[in-house]
Amino acid sequence: MNNVEISIYVLGMLIALALVFDFMNGFHDAANAIATVVSTGVLKPQTAVAMAAFFNFVAIFVVGLKVASAIGKGTIDPMVVDHYVIFGALVGAIVWNVITWYYGIPSSSSHALIGGLVGAAVAKAGTGALIAGGLIKTVMFIVIAPMLGFALGAIIMLIVSWLFVKSTPRKVDTWFRRLQLASAAAYSLGHGGNDAQKTLGIIWMLLIASGNLAADATEPPKWAIISCYAMISFGTLFGGWRIVKTMGQKITKLKPVGGFCAETGGAITLLMSSFWGVPVSTTHTITGAIVGVGASQKMSAVRWGVAGNIVWAWVFTIPASAFMAAVAWWIGTKIM
Repeated sequence: MNNVEISIYVLGMLIALALVFDFMNGFHDAANAIATVVSTGVLKPQTAVAMAAFFNFVAIFVVGLKVASAIGKGTIDPMVVDHYVIFGALVGAIVWNVITWYYGIPSSSSHALIGGLVGAAVAKAGTGALIAGGLIKTVMFIVIAPMLGFALGAIIMLIVSWLFVKSTPRKVDTWFRRLQLASAAAYSLGHGGNDAQKTLGIIWMLLIASGNLAADATEPPKWAIISCYAMISFGTLFGGWRIVKTMGQKITKLKPVGGFCAETGGAITLLMSSFWGVPVSTTHTITGAIVGVGASQKMSAVRWGVAGNIVWAWVFTIPASAFMAAVAWWIGTKIM
């Protein structure tokens, strides 16, 4: 990687901008972690976000750094990375997150960031700046993650239904109100573990590009790791309430047992992806799991029109954020 001259002020501004994105990631995606447990009435919103924020941060002690490495070194050619590319990528991702939050669309912050990197890198150096292998894996998981969430949510729901077939609805509700606390915590752990690392990968990339970290460094500085996990936790604490209703009730009506199954299926998918080093979308994952739970009961339980609108947001996220990042890159070259 060619080190680029970046003043301490520009470096500080870009790190701060990355942490703003990290905060917005938690803010935007809080609904993914808490929508089911709030919509089923198991926890009040304030309690749910506090619990989710806590487990977002606890993930720092559980999950490694493979996702951060995939973002920092496996998406675009490190040789093209400079402060303009990082600026464009972050601005493009932030603008798309604000737009989708405002309209209550549960899009992917992860893919907004990847789209931002792609758009800024292509604007600077053309398509040759892209690392095909890493991008193909990421694009594949746009389909695989929700499918895996769907399958696990449906399978867990069917297993639970079989195990509790002779139980009264009241007994089932009582049991799964308690169990949903554990499943929501597990999902928040997976959310923090996968998503905090995406911003961490950007900061890692920036520190190497500016010559403040060796290109062969095996991990970013401790302050960067702690800052990213802390910031996504604060974002979750403030919560993106506009998206909660869409995730928790508009796709399908959830009871505590369904919320448990969806969260558990989503948590398994996220934790496996983090250990594999694949940056997946928490939004795609929990949506797939919720649809799987609804469809396992009866196909008509799912509002397929709402689910279809969400899928369109997934399709547009990478190209939309890439376009915005390319424009931001051009602006950055004029003002920085």
